[in-house]
Amino acid sequence: MKLKNLVLAICLIMAAQLVRAQQKVTDLVKEWERSKAYTQAYINIMPESSYALKPTPEMRSFAEQLLHLADANFGLASAAMGIKSPYSVGQLEKSSDKSKANVSKLIAASYDFIIDSLKKMSDTQLERSIQMLGKFEMTTGIAIIKVLEHQAHHRGQTTVYLRLAGIKPPQEQLF
Repeated sequence: MKLKNLVLAICLIMAAQLVRAQQKVTDLVKEWERSKAYTQAYINIMPESSYALKPTPEMRSFAEQLLHLADANFGLASAAMGIKSPYSVGQLEKSSDKSKANVSKLIAASYDFIIDSLKKMSDTQLERSIQMLGKFEMTTGIAIIKVLEHQAHHRGQTTVYLRLAGIKPPQEQLF
């Protein structure tokens, strides 16, 4: 009877670990889905006529800022997860099509690339040690969080563009 209880206890512990492991991937997917919706709100609220707006001549335009965000989502996420990006580094930023429709399409594709790739990962893969960009030692999970941080930084910068266009930014969506 004691052996049976021990086996049962081990099985319950393993099942709990599996649920906890999958929760980490699930949590990351949830955060990326939230960020995608939040970024899309910025895209939707800015009129097409303001996509060329630059706060100063040296800065990126609103469209260029978002194309950089999409470019980095693809490039940094592919580096973090060890998967091939459908675009070469810098390709989207150099796009001549800076229309609202194209920017929206590329932004959505960049988030979907990350979300779909994450859904195929396990917690064990998130804990794998990598060398991000050839010089930063971290886990895959931390690298994905760094990509999340990068896109939030650039989306946050576009708040200035909206304000300069006389538009109130979307309500913050932290949760």
